[in-house]
Amino acid sequence: MKRVYLDHNATAPLRPEAREAMIAAMDICGNPSSVHAEGRLAKGLIERARAQIATAFGADGADVIFTSGATEGAALACGGRQLLGSAIEHDAVRAWIAEDLEVADSGQVDVSNPAASVLQVANSETGIIQKLPDGLAVTDATQAFGKIPFAFNWSGAQMALISAHKLGGPKGIGALVIKRGTDLAAQIRGGGQEMGRRSGTENVIGIAGFGAAAEAAARDLDNGAWDEVAQLRDMLENALVAGSKHTIFVGKDQRRLPNTSCIVRPGWKGETQVMQMDLAGFAVSAGSACSSGKVRASAVLTAMGFDEGTASSAIRVSLGPDTTQTDVLRFAETWLAKEKKHHARVA
Repeated sequence: MKRVYLDHNATAPLRPEAREAMIAAMDICGNPSSVHAEGRLAKGLIERARAQIATAFGADGADVIFTSGATEGAALACGGRQLLGSAIEHDAVRAWIAEDLEVADSGQVDVSNPAASVLQVANSETGIIQKLPDGLAVTDATQAFGKIPFAFNWSGAQMALISAHKLGGPKGIGALVIKRGTDLAAQIRGGGQEMGRRSGTENVIGIAGFGAAAEAAARDLDNGAWDEVAQLRDMLENALVAGSKHTIFVGKDQRRLPNTSCIVRPGWKGETQVMQMDLAGFAVSAGSACSSGKVRASAVLTAMGFDEGTASSAIRVSLGPDTTQTDVLRFAETWLAKEKKHHARVA
């Protein structure tokens, strides 16, 4: 029986458009900083991708600075600054902030000083979507980009983090989107690439794939692909509710990403669930992929008021446009069978 991939928030499968763009870029040998024809051709690929991403992200007129991913983008945006944030932010952001902002039981964060604060658009574990205040210093749009309608120019944020592999592009390439005119000190100095904000020869192949993936993701969003994903997510949750009265769906009463379900079954460790479902042919996670291998309660759930035992009993199921009804119903049937067996054994 074929495996079912339900961990799109960790990384999405590579889109064929991105693969084709990357293969074509491999044949371009010029350095983008060279002034000869080969260099100009490579530079042209970068600028085309920059325009594709700006259009898809609603960031026309903003600066798109390519990085190695959202983690580097967070360091570039937040490093050397005194910014406030909360415990629900991704670890890449939490590394740079003071976690002084309160998180409500709903998962919403109250921001009193936007100009000195960081707030994500949507959470990778729960899918809960935040209400961004105007004038926000930095927003992490990594999980939201390509899944929900979002325009950087209308967000009110000064800077935003995005990453290619979350929307079907290659791993190892991301961008920091900056409102034009915003001051930003370079962290990597050298040849002055990326408008002097991020030196180093550009990853032309990765950038080409990112641009193609962003364009394709925007097309899927416009065509309603994620509305269909939301229906499958609801189908999954309804099936689990019908078979397990003890199951909790975090953020179910909040506006969420259309593909994300944070499933809590108290008394059944998330890591155990992940391993058992993996052996049964399903790829899911117990939280952010960047925290894998760390046996601890979810910081996101504990910040929302869950006790450590409950917060340790969560898994994240994240669907994609390639997920089918059969995939969802097979997962529900398998999970319920294992849940029943586990609690019969520990009862």
